[in-house]
Amino acid sequence: MCDDRTERDIERYRRRLGMTRREFNSVLSATAIAALLPSVANASEVEESEVMVPTPDGLADCYLVHPVEGRHAGVIMWPDIKGIRPAFRMMGKRLAQSGYSVLVVNPYYRSARGEVIREGESFGDPAVRERLMPLAQSLSPETCVSDGGAFIDYLDTHPSVDSGRQIGTAGYCMTGSYTIRLAAAYPERIGAGASFHGGGLATDEADSPHRLVEKIDAGFLIAIAENDDEKDPKAKTMLREAYEQAGLKPEIEVYEGTLHGWCPPDGGAYNEAQAERAWGRMLALFERELA
Repeated sequence: MCDDRTERDIERYRRRLGMTRREFNSVLSATAIAALLPSVANASEVEESEVMVPTPDGLADCYLVHPVEGRHAGVIMWPDIKGIRPAFRMMGKRLAQSGYSVLVVNPYYRSARGEVIREGESFGDPAVRERLMPLAQSLSPETCVSDGGAFIDYLDTHPSVDSGRQIGTAGYCMTGSYTIRLAAAYPERIGAGASFHGGGLATDEADSPHRLVEKIDAGFLIAIAENDDEKDPKAKTMLREAYEQAGLKPEIEVYEGTLHGWCPPDGGAYNEAQAERAWGRMLALFERELA
């Protein structure tokens, strides 16, 4: 999870690069992010739209992107603590170009519509953290499952989605755990889940996500940041044991040299080489499990 240690690690990383905070933030503009993401080979032409998805608690504003032609497996993409924003729209579009109908969701729709962080802002700024933490704390395992069910229903009825195929889900940081919770709540619909630097996946708490693994019938990728593993090395062991007891074979790996938050290209911890490797593993998982 994002915390003060995460920011200290990113600050040390920035200093090793010899960059001021302002210089570092300047490379995280929408234009720079677009340049960072590699192009997709044989990319499908896609259609993009901002949509409103009915949920038990109101209308969730989301970004939907899918190939122009055909019907495809649906994917729910949950952003990290900084919410829906250009980086995640670009990531959703990139995934759609690989042949999926992708719904990038706003988990904070109950409290805020659209983006809750502005270009160039960093979680390292105390004022930004003060704005984001109450939003994150307003969410719960219950909101994850109720929202996730609504997102599944929306995708299942959309013309771009082949409802005969199972749905994938991807989560980052605080929403990494959402992939496990959703797969456990809807085992008949969720066929694949990918968690990137997910927080709180395996704890001693009674409602820890890893305790739900026995209810899952999905392939999984769990990509762990090296500094998260250093902070909580037993989490990966608890996860592996839970999956083994359930008779499942997920891909659980600590990504060498990575900091928490290394996957989104607008983050201070972005590690292009390892982010691309994790992205490739997600594509392999989805191709295998959602075919």
